[in-house]
Amino acid sequence: MVEAKQHPAMYYERLDRQRVGCFLCPHNCNIPSGHTGICGVRYNHDGTLIAESYGRITALALDPIEKKPLSRFHPGSYILSAGSYGCNLKCSFCQNHSISMERTREDRKDPFLTGRRRWVYIPPENLVEKALDLVSEGNIGIAYTYNEPLISYEYVYDCSRLAHEKGLKNALVTNGYISREPFLELLPYIDAINIDLKSFRDEFYTKICGGSPQYVKNTIEAAAESCHVEVTTLIIPGLNNSPDEMKELAAWLASINPEIPLHLSRFFPNYRMLDRPPTPPQTIYSLVSVAREYLKYVYTGNL
Repeated sequence: MVEAKQHPAMYYERLDRQRVGCFLCPHNCNIPSGHTGICGVRYNHDGTLIAESYGRITALALDPIEKKPLSRFHPGSYILSAGSYGCNLKCSFCQNHSISMERTREDRKDPFLTGRRRWVYIPPENLVEKALDLVSEGNIGIAYTYNEPLISYEYVYDCSRLAHEKGLKNALVTNGYISREPFLELLPYIDAINIDLKSFRDEFYTKICGGSPQYVKNTIEAAAESCHVEVTTLIIPGLNNSPDEMKELAAWLASINPEIPLHLSRFFPNYRMLDRPPTPPQTIYSLVSVAREYLKYVYTGNL
């Protein structure tokens, strides 16, 4: 097994009293020594920001491309999907909370444990080699997914550049909560991206996710100028399931490009939102009809 090493982070500045300011994402965390930012993986070690999750893989699978979901990017193909741990949003309905949310300081006592998941260290060259080995089985590249991949920015950047050089495709499955400068630096190596637009309402993002939808919208707009883009919205009863909100969301996407595929996914109780019922299938079908007034491609998910 290759030993994981401390990997220096990008996009930060040193402050006084051994604090650092991380500006990878819009949170712009001011991090004391011995602590991480909101994401739980960008760690201040005595005034140096460390990309702690670099190469630490908790999930690895060869998935159908449609599972990302990417329905109109090389349909029928497969993609090697890799994930780590942590997230820079705190959605109370998180569907992957066991690897996104359950990182604690106590985990550092076990060097291969994060929350309830164990990780293995896979250097970029090894991940790309594995992806190349799977080309004969229909693999087209690497998808950075499962948790929020962009908080492991340095790893995604290194892997995607190397994969690009080898002729592989790179796909991101992300919440889109990233600052403009690092995102634009990464985009030339990204071929496809699925971005979660969790709601079109500021209040939803503020209260339920700990963020703002404007930054996600900025990411969608930037990505649409560079690569294939699809968008996913998880429909939660009583929170983001109104036809009016769906009209606004779909009309806004159509103003960028009416051929951007939109996936409307069914909610199931999870994480800290266990008291809300699953989304009725008819709600999904009804909102699909609304969205299709503006968009050419609208798909259902989790049905």
